[in-house]
Amino acid sequence: MSGVPAVSVVVVTWERRELLARCLASLARQTFRDFDVVVVDNGSRDGTAAFVRSLDRPEIRLVELPENRGFSAGCNAGIAASSGRYVATLNNDAEAEPGWLAALVAALEADPRLGMGASKILYHADRRYIDKAGHHLWWDGLNHGRGCGELDRGQYDRPGESFFPDGAAALYRRAMLDEIGGFDARFFAYGDDCDLGLRGRLAGWGCAYVPAAVVAHVHSATAGEYSAFKARLIERNRVWVMVKYFPLTLILFSPLLTALRLTVHALGSLFGIGLSGRFARSASRLGLALAILSSYREAVTGLPSMWRARRAFAPRRRVGSLGFLRLLWRHRASLWSVTLGP
Repeated sequence: MSGVPAVSVVVVTWERRELLARCLASLARQTFRDFDVVVVDNGSRDGTAAFVRSLDRPEIRLVELPENRGFSAGCNAGIAASSGRYVATLNNDAEAEPGWLAALVAALEADPRLGMGASKILYHADRRYIDKAGHHLWWDGLNHGRGCGELDRGQYDRPGESFFPDGAAALYRRAMLDEIGGFDARFFAYGDDCDLGLRGRLAGWGCAYVPAAVVAHVHSATAGEYSAFKARLIERNRVWVMVKYFPLTLILFSPLLTALRLTVHALGSLFGIGLSGRFARSASRLGLALAILSSYREAVTGLPSMWRARRAFAPRRRVGSLGFLRLLWRHRASLWSVTLGP
């Protein structure tokens, strides 16, 4: 391995030392060898830092944060401590197949206009099913994994374009990060990869979907699949994404679109259909309602800051409102997929 690696893999972790061990073991099996690993420990109390220090792995470095600062701030700390031409992010609850890094690097090396690479992510519990094959977006700013919950029949095995990658298993060109900045630490978690991905796309960078880059993911192992905490962050952060990047006309219409989405969610919850029904069976409806209300309170509080971010990004923006709408149309999520899907 050269002094400056081609890739720095940033792994942000909090608790769950056993998951991190499996993640790091999968990186040791990579066929692509020109990389180092930066493990960012978000103040774990289960001996995670001591475990990382005990490893006889010279390619692994440890960054210790005094408290849990979330995925976004953790990634930024790892990026700051890294030196690779590319930065890969890999969740601590993900295991990469041996050809993961090789496939992502080959895709971005083939086209200098690509700033990001999206992996094919499968459910760890049953790898016959897709977690995410890139991302798409509903019209009010809610992002959703393409193909989420579908049986993998090879329907997402063709290389192509993704709107943006899922941060659980992604590759970013450092030149893009140097130009547009890293993750927005105010997001804490969920939607922060959407925020970074949209910023990159609107600055003119492309995103490749690389189906040969396969990862198995223990879905929501940290926050919980149907937690009110997760729901609050998702809903708050999608408002912030919309305010930072969406055309003003679409922002004005977004309350109607959100009301439609939440109405379908409520019907699915009532009748036990799909994603909404599973959420209703696994979590308190009252707790979820309170979390959503809290998300809007926090979203409104953060609006001035997000508007300033929108204005600060404007000089770097290369894609106008019409171009954004074309991108959104090409990578639009269906109402069914974000509410009642599998």
